[in-house]
Amino acid sequence: MPFEPINPPQFPTPIAPYSAGAKAGNTVYVSGVLALGEGGTVLHVGNAAAQTRHVLEVIRITVEAAGGTMADIAMNHIFLKDLDDYAAFNAVYAEYFPGDKPARYCIKCELVKPDCLVEIASVAHLG
Repeated sequence: MPFEPINPPQFPTPIAPYSAGAKAGNTVYVSGVLALGEGGTVLHVGNAAAQTRHVLEVIRITVEAAGGTMADIAMNHIFLKDLDDYAAFNAVYAEYFPGDKPARYCIKCELVKPDCLVEIASVAHLG
């Protein structure tokens, strides 16, 4: 099945060869999102909550560009640089998923940019 790349025009140019998202049938795959601005500049350095909010806003915009909403997200793949940021991350995350919660996992790992604290990739199923 072919897929449709999803690249909202307000996003900065990706720092690598990928699309912000891909829609295949009723499924939307959102690439791993970091808190990056134009030219790959890291935003909100040192602030996991602000980076989480930025990342989830990018995911929201990508899913909406594909015709969905945050309520359509069924799975989140979460990567944290430091587990000390887990509580700050969860506080913001809960705001974006107030109803039924998607499945998820969360691992601690190094991210592609040293100042990035949070990365999330998502899968949404559109009704």
